[in-house]
Amino acid sequence: MTISQDASAPLIVVVGATGTQGGSVIKALEESDKPYRMRGFTRDMSKPAAQELTKKGVEMVTVDPNPTPENKAKVNQAFEGATYAFESAEGKMFVDAAKAAKVKLFIWSGQENYTEVSGGKYTRADHFDAKAAVTQYCKDTGIPFVNVEAAIHYQNFLGPSAPRKQPDGTFAMFAASSPDSLAHLIDASGDYGLWVRKAIDEWPGGETEILTSADFLSRATIASTLSKGKFTGKTVKYVQISQEQQAKGMAAAGLPEDAIIMLTDMYNCLGEFGFYGGKDVGPSQNGLARRPRTFEEFVKEHIEQFNRILA
Repeated sequence: MTISQDASAPLIVVVGATGTQGGSVIKALEESDKPYRMRGFTRDMSKPAAQELTKKGVEMVTVDPNPTPENKAKVNQAFEGATYAFESAEGKMFVDAAKAAKVKLFIWSGQENYTEVSGGKYTRADHFDAKAAVTQYCKDTGIPFVNVEAAIHYQNFLGPSAPRKQPDGTFAMFAASSPDSLAHLIDASGDYGLWVRKAIDEWPGGETEILTSADFLSRATIASTLSKGKFTGKTVKYVQISQEQQAKGMAAAGLPEDAIIMLTDMYNCLGEFGFYGGKDVGPSQNGLARRPRTFEEFVKEHIEQFNRILA
């Protein structure tokens, strides 16, 4: 169904509409058989993605996420009339605006608190803990909300986690994690919105957490999927390295010390306690509009990009 322009249709505000998760939410709701109006927030209206969404019928609004008094007033105004709202990055200012607008449901893309998950062992996974703080803020404000947590993105293996060519002509993926360490994964741009659509279409009230997962794979399995005999015709292997080697590799890539410490704690907690801290993801996979892509299917759909990486 196309995006509705009927004033009686529910209005959904999507913060970060031109981003990976926000764009996926719009795609998923566009496929719904229910009519929805869309209002997308962007920092830059000149982006081609913003212009394309306007052509599709999304009401695009320029919003500065910095929490100045002037910006807060503009954000509050941009939320007026919203029935539902989705937000993935900026946090408390948008929670306050959604509450002021009396939205029926606020959907937040949070993460686990790895300090709590690890019992205080890993305290520097700042990105995760900061998102968990916004989740707690949603609870404290009393706004009706669902936290739709995003699993590891398949897209990472086309970017920072992509295999690297070795002197012998093979390719390798390097990390300090065990080859058998399992992680939940999704196609963030193609499928994340399915779980948000589920929350909007079917929210029964009371449920505050949805855990996305389309595949549950080890790094060794990911490497073998990309390897000879599968799709690319190249040999790809996973190589476990030491924490020190991993930190040196991040530094060589230009990451600052704080980012290296944060990522190290995040990877360590994920490997030891699981991406979702051992929570059961099964119930969250029920009631989706369609089956999300597996990693193998994602590789097939993006084979040209993988072949360029493995050239």
